[in-house]
Order: sequence, then structure tokens, then C-alpha cells
Amino acid sequence: MADEPSTLLVGKPDDAPPIARSGHGSGGLSPFDERMHRWLIGPEGLRAGWRLLLYAIMARALYLLLGVLVHYAMQFGLHGLWLQLFAEAGLVPVAVAPGLLLASLEGRRFDDYGLPRRAVFGKLFWSGAFWGITAITVLMLGLRGAGAFYFGPLSLHGLRILKFAAFWGVFFLLVGVYEEFLSRGYTQFTLRKIVGFWPSAILLSAGFGAFHLGNPGETWLGILGAALIGFFFCLTLRRTGNLWFAVGFHAAWDWGESYLYSVPDSGGISPGHLLKSSFHGNAWLTGGSAGPEGSVLVLVLMAALWAAFDRVYREVKYPA
Repeated sequence: MADEPSTLLVGKPDDAPPIARSGHGSGGLSPFDERMHRWLIGPEGLRAGWRLLLYAIMARALYLLLGVLVHYAMQFGLHGLWLQLFAEAGLVPVAVAPGLLLASLEGRRFDDYGLPRRAVFGKLFWSGAFWGITAITVLMLGLRGAGAFYFGPLSLHGLRILKFAAFWGVFFLLVGVYEEFLSRGYTQFTLRKIVGFWPSAILLSAGFGAFHLGNPGETWLGILGAALIGFFFCLTLRRTGNLWFAVGFHAAWDWGESYLYSVPDSGGISPGHLLKSSFHGNAWLTGGSAGPEGSVLVLVLMAALWAAFDRVYREVKYPA
């Protein structure tokens, strides 16, 4: 009898049908069917490469659907920052929903992919946020000490300071969840089964850097900086056991860069920023149009962050 569709994706070897466990004893399958079965099915059910392809197809389909929803939102009068927030909120299910579906099909918990629900806004998240805001502050102070950055006067006043601080806090939290799960959630969990943790970390971090190629004003140093930050996030995943530290760091770094210090983030300047800050000097130092992520000082900062984190978080906790 042919396998039921749901058994092909089960994640536990003991739960797989005999044909998936043994690789033979096809019960009447033709040689071609046997070869196809071995090509598609491994000891844990559907092979990891096919699961990654399914994830990518579903995420892409949801992304296209989001584009339609954004179009209709514009037709109904949603524009500006609220449209940006709507679109960013829509990107979270683009990354997360395929993981939820595949978790069910694989017989796993969604928590296994790096975003355990019990840890939402827990200690690791706030620890990551503290490291993130500290890191971007050290970078900006380094640029100020080099005479390449000036804080300038306030651009906002009164309640607008708090309103925009809250808005960008929510916005960049969504960015952190979306980009971390897309780049290091289901993808890292599954790809490591094919090539191992660190090779998959290198591949996904390179992809994370390339993800920024479409940003206006991006530079090759900015792409390298983003890739190195992504690789550091892989270390935090390895040592903390989940992505919440990386989400907190990512959100706080972007918030500090875009709102607090009011500098370009991956080539773009956010409206409603706090300061009228400015850069002076060579682009290799200031980051130029890419912002401070394109500064050569980011390379030094990431090396220091890696060394510090390696000393504080010594135990390997991922995968559980």
C-alpha cells in the first residue's frame, strides 16, 4: 500500500513507515518508484532539502499574497509610516506560518525552530536588547571620537519623542522576528541536517548579507557588515539555544541606529528620527550612504562582540 501523505513528513524515525526506515521492501513498487522513494524519503521522512524547498515555496507564495494586501491597503487610504508598519507586520507570518505548518507535518514542536513561546520577552530577549543598544552606542561613540559623526540638535520635541520611539520600537521588533526566523529559524534548523551547523551558518549569513543588496545606497562594506552581524547571531543561537537573544539584539540595534542616533540603516533614513545628526569624513569610516553598518569599524566591533559573547555564554545549547 502507498504511504499516506502525512507519514512522508514525520520527523521521528520510529514513526516512519517500514519502507521509509529500511529503504527496501517496497511491497510491489516498481524499480523507478523505489528510486524515487529513496530520493525523496530519508530516515526522518521527507529529506531536509525537499523540506527547505517547501518552506521557500510557501514563504514566497505568502510574500506575493502580502503584496496584494499592501496594494489594497493603499487603495483604502493607508500610506506612509502606517503602511510600512502594516507591511512589516505582514512579513512575520510570511516567515513563521510555513514553519508552523511544517512543524505539524514533521511531528515537531514549532519551538524547536528557535522561537520558543515560553521565552517571548524573557530574559534572553532583554539581554539581547541590552547588548544591541550597547553595541550600536559603542560604534557611534567610536565614530564621534574619530570626528566622523556629530549628534546634532533634537529633531523631535514633546510627546512626539515618545510616540516615535514607541512606533519604531514596535516596527523593529517585527523586523527582528521576521529576519531572524527567516534567516536562522526553520532554515538553520533544517539546513544543518544536510551540511552541519557552522557550514549552514556561513551559507545563511552570506544570504543574509545578500538580502540587503536591494537596499538603496548599500555598499560592499555594508553587505559584509550585515553578513558578519548575521554570523554573530548564529553564535548567539548556538550558545543560548534559541533566537530570542538575536531578536532582541537585532531590534535594539536597528532602533538605536534609525531612531535614537538617526543615521542611515542599510542605505535608508527613517522619518520621525530623534536627532539631526550628521557624518563627516571618508565613506570607509562613516559608512557613507549605507550608514554605520558600512563602516570599517563594524569589523572591529563584531570581532569584539564575538570574543565577549564567547566568554559570557560558553555552553553550547543548540540544537537541544
